[in-house]
Amino acid sequence: MGKVTGFLEIDRRDRRYAPASDRIRHYKEFVIPLSEEATRDQAARCMNCGVPYCHNGCPVNNQIPDFNDLVYRQDWENASRNLHSTNNFPEFTGRVCPAPCEASCTLNLSDQPVTIKTIECAIVDRAWSEGWLKPEPAKAKTGKKIAVVGSGPAGLACAQQLARVGHEVHVYEKNGRPGGLLRYGIPDFKMEKQLIDRRVEQMKGEGVTFHCNVNVGHDVKIDELVAQYDAVALAGGAEKPRDLPIPGRELSGVHFAMDFLPQQNRRVGKEQIGANAPILAGGKHVVVIGGGDTGSDCIGTSVRQGALSVTQLEIMPQPPEKENKLLTWPEWPLKMRTSSSHEEGAEREFAVNSVEFLGEGGAVKALRCVRVDGKLQPIPGAEFDLQADLVLLAMGFVSPVHEGMIHDLGVKLDGRGNVVADTLQYKSTVEKVFACGDMRRGQSLVVWAIREGRQCAASIDKHLMGETILPR
Repeated sequence: MGKVTGFLEIDRRDRRYAPASDRIRHYKEFVIPLSEEATRDQAARCMNCGVPYCHNGCPVNNQIPDFNDLVYRQDWENASRNLHSTNNFPEFTGRVCPAPCEASCTLNLSDQPVTIKTIECAIVDRAWSEGWLKPEPAKAKTGKKIAVVGSGPAGLACAQQLARVGHEVHVYEKNGRPGGLLRYGIPDFKMEKQLIDRRVEQMKGEGVTFHCNVNVGHDVKIDELVAQYDAVALAGGAEKPRDLPIPGRELSGVHFAMDFLPQQNRRVGKEQIGANAPILAGGKHVVVIGGGDTGSDCIGTSVRQGALSVTQLEIMPQPPEKENKLLTWPEWPLKMRTSSSHEEGAEREFAVNSVEFLGEGGAVKALRCVRVDGKLQPIPGAEFDLQADLVLLAMGFVSPVHEGMIHDLGVKLDGRGNVVADTLQYKSTVEKVFACGDMRRGQSLVVWAIREGRQCAASIDKHLMGETILPR
């Protein structure tokens, strides 16, 4: 423990945002880091609890009190080593993770948790700037070849771990560049893509081969990969979006969020947006259906594109401003959360169900809604219409896409349509085939994907070699 009385003497202080009036003019990150001295002070607040609940609050089980102590002592290089021992990509989680570790912090009982996410991001950004993060190629090769399908956080973590113990790893990605939803789903203003590029370069230096623009199941048959490789890891994510089959769904101007967001990411990355017509919010009244992170990303992107108005609808009732700590801590609480995108100019409506898309000339012009009660039943006489030139469906994802690879492979699926594999061995019902990340667990967080990728790599290594030194 660094400073024994730190939590008594130092108030919580976190990173700030650039003013909304400035940041909506560009797609670059706008979080203002703390100074080195302020970060050290925040690390000093950690109490090094006898039972550190933050360990289990963090899906990758970061050793949070340990790296806090190292930061307090200004031993940044060892702090980086500690952090990377459990998390392959802390610069990703330090930007887009909702920080369940902070919800589990003992100091959260007084609404003053340690700024763990900020400290994590400061450590890894310092490590990159100091040149401490180099490729870590294996000293000897095993002669085993492994294919990883999908280059999102689960696939990247799995591939990096396997390469570092000497396996020949090939990553297959259907898009033009690696990264999965890190690159094509998360907007650049939350995470700039050079962060992915430098990790990919590190992995190439460790012997990982990337095959982009290869859609397994279409461009190459999955049976060929299974025959060619000693093991195959399925890490393709849960990309089938939840639809809204109400009258008027066929009108133009009604789109899935994941048709809208990748287009803007490709514009920023100077990639072709594809064969589909451009989806742009400029000069339009936008309605976002869905109250989660994807909906928030749609808001921020629409505002930057010049939307006239943005309204976000959520069918669930408005959550409380604060949770009852004695009932929820150290678990993740349900409470009102306002993102940076919400602050940039969006109306939020809770307990609202969408009834019908209203159109004119084949294009959507309004959305008919009704307010619902606590049982999600329509309230009589509570119907209303919202002007809408663009409607974005951000209601989550139901399962992996089954057409192509999963159908051809014939793996067993669970009741939600995910690939069946347990969290001990990550083996699917097909020999040599493993599954991890959202493809196995359903839609989830980047930090959970990294955890599953790492654990899947350990299981594959043990399956091939009889034992493994990879951590779980």
